[in-house]
Amino acid sequence: MPLRIANAQAFWGDDPHAAARLAAQVPELDYLTLDYLAEVSMSILAKQRDRDPAAGYARDFLDVVRSLTNHWREDRRLKLVTNAGGLNPDACAAACAEILRQAGCRGLKIGVVSGDDVLPLLKDPSSDFVHLETHQPIREIHDSLVTANAYLGAEPVAEAIRRAADLVITGRVADPSLTVGPCVAHFGWNASDYDNIAGATVAGHLIECGTQATGGISTDWLTLPDNGNIGFPIAEVSADGSCVITKPPGTGGRVNEQTVKEQLLYELGDPGRYLSPDATVSFLALSLKDEGNDRVRVNGATGKAPPSTYKVSATHRAGYRASGTLVVFGRDSVAKARQCGKIVCERLSHLDIEPKHYLAEVVGHDSIALGVTHPSGDPLEVVLRISVGDDRRDVVEQFTRELMPLISAGPQGITGYADGRPAVREVFGYWPTLIDRSLVRPRVEIVEV
Repeated sequence: MPLRIANAQAFWGDDPHAAARLAAQVPELDYLTLDYLAEVSMSILAKQRDRDPAAGYARDFLDVVRSLTNHWREDRRLKLVTNAGGLNPDACAAACAEILRQAGCRGLKIGVVSGDDVLPLLKDPSSDFVHLETHQPIREIHDSLVTANAYLGAEPVAEAIRRAADLVITGRVADPSLTVGPCVAHFGWNASDYDNIAGATVAGHLIECGTQATGGISTDWLTLPDNGNIGFPIAEVSADGSCVITKPPGTGGRVNEQTVKEQLLYELGDPGRYLSPDATVSFLALSLKDEGNDRVRVNGATGKAPPSTYKVSATHRAGYRASGTLVVFGRDSVAKARQCGKIVCERLSHLDIEPKHYLAEVVGHDSIALGVTHPSGDPLEVVLRISVGDDRRDVVEQFTRELMPLISAGPQGITGYADGRPAVREVFGYWPTLIDRSLVRPRVEIVEV
């Protein structure tokens, strides 16, 4: 029998009701995966943890756990794997355990995967890490580092499952590994079963972005049936790593060769060398067969040994930014908006303030599809958006004072003061690097509910 693994969360902020809905729609599901961590999510969690040592994880996940308590009281089959633990998987597990106890779901076990935090290693003055793409030495941002987390693989997830965990809460884990872990534990694969692991990695890659595999952001999204109710994806993974991608019956969207191929190529670099902590995967011999009824069979993945390093996602303080918008209405709206953007820039220059980054966009006209004009000519309404970034907070604050005077000093037809003066926000930079696997020590603990 295949292992049925669904994804119910593509990013922090995705549909909070998807997990409970999937549990009701497909009672035979074995696992739910939920992905909360984008590349710079850790910096947001770091700010939260600075304010509260018990924070540092995706608190939205607690609502998902609450939504599943009725299901778990009646049926313990469904297991859950998530990276919602962020910077503090222990605190996340403790909060979940309390919710489950209060709901009468005693007897469940929570597996906690940690050890991905490698910030002390990167902050070591003697470290020689370099930026993965630019080769910038870490000493240039050493003092501004906020987080550094290695992308762990499937093995600690599989270990937690082998130790009877019903929920597995991790910190930073590679997205496909959330799917590979249950497969390794269920089918008893060895770490060197690279072809099988490669197939499960492809399955994890296909479902990790939620409804993107079932029609979300598809080329033909506008023609999808019931595109306001797109079903979340399910991977039915077999013992050889091949899978069928499908979705719950009666849901919107579509699973066909096109939607699966579109997600297959999403965020893909070298298709012959897809790197994960579990295997180096080749997509070159993949075969897709549309079986109809929203079912696409995927097989043919091959694998080799994984890299000797883990990728590390580090973040650092990179200055400040602010963005403000004004709406310009009427004739010559584009010219008016551009002149307003020029005026703000000149005011800052007259104050001897030169922001490191200054961008004035006339949104709605030549802003996204550059050089492509609408047959009707200039629009009667555009949005002027000015963004400023600089290492100096006072420079950005001065910009916020120079934009709003245009409300009364700018052209006729200008409006949009509803949001008030733009807020100054701290900027966090993304800094990827590699770390030798031998320096990282994954840990697995079990919390009894």
